[in-house]
Formats: sequence, C-alpha cells, structure tokens
Amino acid sequence: MMALSAKSMGFRIGILDPTEDCPAAQVADWQIIADYADLRALEQMATRCQVITYEFENVDVTALEHIKQVVRVPQGTDLLAITQDRLLEKSFLEANNIIIAPYATIVHPTDIQDSIDSIGYPCVLKTTRGGYDGKGQYVLYSRADLAPSMDLLREGTCVLEAWIPFEKEISVLVAGNGNGDITVFPVVENVHRNNILHQTIAPAAIDSEVAKEAQRIARVIADAIGLAGVLAVEMFVTPAGGIYVNELAPRPHNSGHYSIEACSMSQFEAHIRGVAGWPLAEVKLLSEAVMVNVLGDELAETEDLIAEKPSWHFHYYGKHEAKNGRKMGHITILTEDRDETLEEIYQTKIWD
Repeated sequence: MMALSAKSMGFRIGILDPTEDCPAAQVADWQIIADYADLRALEQMATRCQVITYEFENVDVTALEHIKQVVRVPQGTDLLAITQDRLLEKSFLEANNIIIAPYATIVHPTDIQDSIDSIGYPCVLKTTRGGYDGKGQYVLYSRADLAPSMDLLREGTCVLEAWIPFEKEISVLVAGNGNGDITVFPVVENVHRNNILHQTIAPAAIDSEVAKEAQRIARVIADAIGLAGVLAVEMFVTPAGGIYVNELAPRPHNSGHYSIEACSMSQFEAHIRGVAGWPLAEVKLLSEAVMVNVLGDELAETEDLIAEKPSWHFHYYGKHEAKNGRKMGHITILTEDRDETLEEIYQTKIWD
C-alpha cells in the first residue's frame, strides 16, 4: 500500500524482502530477494535508490546505520532503536512527560515477586524485544501464574507492567516530513481478538477533550524525534478519561488502513510525502468508517461477500498462503451509522 501510493506520486519503487514475489514486490518496479540484515543486499539497494524507508520494526539498526552513509534514510535509526526495545521506549516516553503504565525491569525470576508487591495483580510480563500481536507476553492474575510466566525470562530481560483497567483502546497516527511539518490523523478505536486487531472504528466514540489530548500526545512524540514518515501511537483510555500510551509503531499501521477511503490523505500517502520531504496538509475525516481485518481462515467467506456488498471496499494483499490468524486483507465500510454498520458486519456471521 505504501508502494501503490508512491507509484501514484510518480516514484519508481524497489523492494528488499526475503520472500520472492511478496505483496509489495507485486506492485514494485524491482525486488532484491535477501534477508533484511544482509549488508551486501542493502548496499546494492542503497546504490539503486535515492531514499530508503522501512515498514516494520524488525529491521537491523546496525545494517541501516551502515547504508546511511550512501543513501538517505529519512526515518533514521533512533526511533527504530527506541521502538525495538520496550525499556528504551518507556524511558523515551517518560523523558517526554508521557503517561505510561507503572512498570519494573525483570532480569531474574526473583525480581518478579518484588515487583508484583508494588505493581499488584493483574499485571503483564513482556519481553523487551520482538513481541507483536500478543506474542512475547504473559498476563499474571495470581501467584499461580508465576511459574508459567518464567518461560519468557529465558528469552532475556523482561518488563512487568501494571494492567490498566481501560475502557477503550485507541490509536493516533501522526506524520512528519523531517522539516517541521506535522499532521495528525483522527483518533480511532481499536477492537482486538486474540491479541490481533479485528476492527478499527473511525472516529473513536470518546469525549472531544480526550481526543484532543490523544492528538496532542502524538504531536509531542513526533516533535521530540523530528518525525519523518508515519508513526502510530497506541493508547488506553480509562473510564475516567485518562490516557496511557501503550506502544509506538514507527510506520504506517493496521489501524490506519481506513484512511485510504475515509480521509483526505491516506496514511500511506502521508508516509511517502513525509520521507520524500514533501509538505503535509491537515488531514480531514471525510466519512465515518469501520475497518475489519480479514484473516486466513476468513478469506474465502469474505470473497463471497464481494457480490453482496457493492459499497464495501475490499483490499487483498496477494499473500501466497492463507494461514489461520494471518492478515490476508481488510475491508473498509464508509458509514453514516456506525452501529448499523457494526450490526451488518456481525450479520455476515464471518466474525462471530
């Protein structure tokens, strides 16, 4: 989707990915098939490009530092390094006066009980690196959960976080062009199932002052890092309207897919404009929308809906193998009545 936006803006696109004919390669001009940390492949890419951007967190920081001498990497590596390590991320947020859940660093098993004494149950043990879609974490509700949580410590240092009794999960996309231009997207509500994003509802049904504060927080973070490209800020909202930042994603984000149809500028166009140094206009929500993810076990049933739902916007990613729990596409529905649309989605019986 980033490549499609870039192509519409007149850029030629090359992709480095270990999988031949990966989704991005299908719409690019050329592909280098190599591991993301392959220095020779990255050097080859650097000589063929004017600008390089990454679209997920598990990119080798050292490898990117190496090619920065040859080619522009507008996103830089500082934000990437911060978001790859939960402890660094928390330190960065605290340094910028952003409220996060109380936490403790866990190095040895004995650290957990000491930390629980101050944090309390329930709490969440997370690896500091590599977790996504619920992987690399374990929720502790009582002492009975201590023993099974120890498996995570074998992977290295962990973080123990207090469980925030949230009312809604929200996210805000913010885009910058590295030259001081920053634009913030509407606040959206996210619904997860089995730790995988199921639905995004735009805009979030929250108090306007809470929404303004969420956007302010996103702008503060973008300013602090001199943002180039798109950053997603995931947050929890408590019943009292308090906001806790949960996680940062230094790239276009699943919760922003609705923006293709629903906004004056999609997150993908904003990202490409940002890394290219183009100016960024204010983002306007043109229509309320609901985005629902299509996982591997739902793929065939959603394809059957195409004939029945002419107003729905179907996006399929071109992945060669459909696996249960794997994101294969998404559907965006523009709406004037979100409750009616949510009921319409429910009535398909695909996402029961």
